[in-house]
Amino acid sequence: MKNSITFLMALATLLFTACGSEKTGEKPTEEKPLVKLAQVGQRNVEQLQDFTATVEAEAVNNISPSAPVRIDRILVEVGDKVRAGQKLVGMDETKLKQMELQLANKRVEFERTDELYKIGGVSKSEWDALKMAYEVQETAVRDLKENTSLVSPINGVVTARNYDNGDLYNGALPVLVVEQISPVKLMLHISESHYTEVKQGKEVDIRLDVFGDEVFKGKINLIYPTIDPKSRTFAVEVRLANADNRVRPGMFARVTMNFGEKQHVVVPDMAVVKQHGAGDHYVYVYDNGKVSYNKVLLGRRMGNEYELLSGVPDGAQVVIAGQSHLANGIAVEVQK
Repeated sequence: MKNSITFLMALATLLFTACGSEKTGEKPTEEKPLVKLAQVGQRNVEQLQDFTATVEAEAVNNISPSAPVRIDRILVEVGDKVRAGQKLVGMDETKLKQMELQLANKRVEFERTDELYKIGGVSKSEWDALKMAYEVQETAVRDLKENTSLVSPINGVVTARNYDNGDLYNGALPVLVVEQISPVKLMLHISESHYTEVKQGKEVDIRLDVFGDEVFKGKINLIYPTIDPKSRTFAVEVRLANADNRVRPGMFARVTMNFGEKQHVVVPDMAVVKQHGAGDHYVYVYDNGKVSYNKVLLGRRMGNEYELLSGVPDGAQVVIAGQSHLANGIAVEVQK
């Protein structure tokens, strides 16, 4: 009996409590998300921009004769340094020797005719014809000499050899390739918005993947005068002295160019939220107890900070902790 009375009293208490809640209409209090804030502002930020490029030789020369002929001897190997005017390849001289004999005969014939012309023994037209034949032969011999003894027109390095001694040069490939690698050059394609900011002689930083974080200094050597209407970019040639020949054509390079300073808002990296499934970035901005979800355009990353090109006003307070529980427009509690 005692147990039944206890049960009935407990049930009455429960019903009374429920009725009281319905009568007053009270709801459980919802806790506001707790956030941590940082005040941000504008400051001068260096406008650094990176460009990728492939190292190119300053000059590339294909060493070949002008007509098919047999190769007598190649005097250098790939990797050899050569100087301007140095003989690199000797071609077969059989034809040259024949033409030199013909030239000698024409010289003798012209000299005899010249003596006769002086005393009236031959006409002016005969003298002119022999003189022209002699000069044509002389030019042909000179050209053949240049194509029989191949020399380097530049100081450089042999980077390719496509034939062996005794091969017949057929014109498909050059006998040798010589490249000038001191200096070297890099071609950049820069947005037209920077056209007025790029100046000839301006210094740039160059990093090559093969040398890690080592910085090489280059200079803008040439600015092309037209804009590509498809890409809206213009070409710029950067020159690197490369006195020690460490940098080689074909290396992958990153060129950093400074376009001066601009005033932009800078925020801690912890304030930037990347939207899942998209490349957009956002920052929660605090105002009057609530937060707004502001889309931002990122500039440079500087250590643990981001430069913002747009999206957050100067002097704003931004959320740097607690973003996982936030949504646009909700009220928050600020951590003291």
